[in-house]
Amino acid sequence: MRYEAFRKRLVDAVLHTPGDTPETVRRAVLQHAAGARDGVPPALTRYVDLVARHAYRVTNEDVAALRAAGHSDDTIFEITVAAAVGAAMHGLERGLAALRGEEPD
Repeated sequence: MRYEAFRKRLVDAVLHTPGDTPETVRRAVLQHAAGARDGVPPALTRYVDLVARHAYRVTNEDVAALRAAGHSDDTIFEITVAAAVGAAMHGLERGLAALRGEEPD
């Protein structure tokens, strides 16, 4: 991939920089948003799916519900970024596969 080094740096930044959310959770969120379907804590699954599939539908109420469940603003931000990057990487891979003439998964 032409921009593989940039992609790797982005994913590494999401997963390996210090944060409130454990790396294992950020990795599970990123992978879930990219098509894997396990590893995300059940309390976050709906929100991760919403960000990954319909980010424009995220409301203040969705964020407030996560806060009410005890998640900090930093954790919500980190989960949101991991889900968005996972979805973007999935879309990129699907687009490149289509350009190669491969069938979508």
